[in-house]
Amino acid sequence: MLLWVFFLVTLTLSSGSHGSLPSQPLRIPRYADAIFTNSYRKVLGQLSARKLLQDIMNRQQGERNQEQGAKVRLGRQVDGVWTDQQQMALESILVSLLQERRNSQG
Repeated sequence: MLLWVFFLVTLTLSSGSHGSLPSQPLRIPRYADAIFTNSYRKVLGQLSARKLLQDIMNRQQGERNQEQGAKVRLGRQVDGVWTDQQQMALESILVSLLQERRNSQG
């Protein structure tokens, strides 16, 4: 039993002294990976924010275009109504002038 305890203590001490040497080179790639991962996440976050901002701007531009289109359509409708009213007014004036002329001749 004492031999097993000695063996475990020796193994633990030897792995502690030698284990620190290989772990140091392993830390450098891990550190580099962490730096890359953090930088990559930042870039992805910036790209995502930029895309979101462009989507919002495109939506606003689309709404403005729709509003302008609605104004143009409304303007055309108003123009059409105005033209119809003018035409009806001119027709009524012409009809009244023709009736006056017929009355004055007849």
